[in-house]
Amino acid sequence: MDLLDFEAQGLYFENQDAPEVETMIKTAAENYASGDAELPLLRAYFLAPNSLNVLVALNRFYYYQHRLEDALAATLKALAVIRPLVDFPEDWQEIQAHHINNTPINLLTQVRLYLFTLKAIGFLNMRLERLDLSKSIFEKLISLDSKDRIGAQGLLELVLKRQQET
Repeated sequence: MDLLDFEAQGLYFENQDAPEVETMIKTAAENYASGDAELPLLRAYFLAPNSLNVLVALNRFYYYQHRLEDALAATLKALAVIRPLVDFPEDWQEIQAHHINNTPINLLTQVRLYLFTLKAIGFLNMRLERLDLSKSIFEKLISLDSKDRIGAQGLLELVLKRQQET
């Protein structure tokens, strides 16, 4: 299946959160430069722990703060939120092409989100020098995405190069 050959529907950021959650995310964005963004994001998370808007905001905040472990925690939580939407196995290693091919067309946007989130987990693990894990993730993505629409091939090459250096 070509992971770009469909009409995008149900994008996560189109989902509105409760007004107080949206206010906390907006406040965090406004306070990023002053260093006061984390508390509003954490408040938003406590109000809506399964909101992809909140989880993505947390991931970005922590990533740009170079707090990779925290960014990874937010990204793992996002994967756990997305997984039941597409009815994938709990363990990403068990996902096969038929899981994607049998997904109803109206859920393909969520499948792509799942795969991109898994890629982000691989990338964060690569940055944290967990090269074997990131290699496994990128290899899995490549096996599911023969046209490399997710872009895991280049990251796998970086991991393999890094492994040769160590």
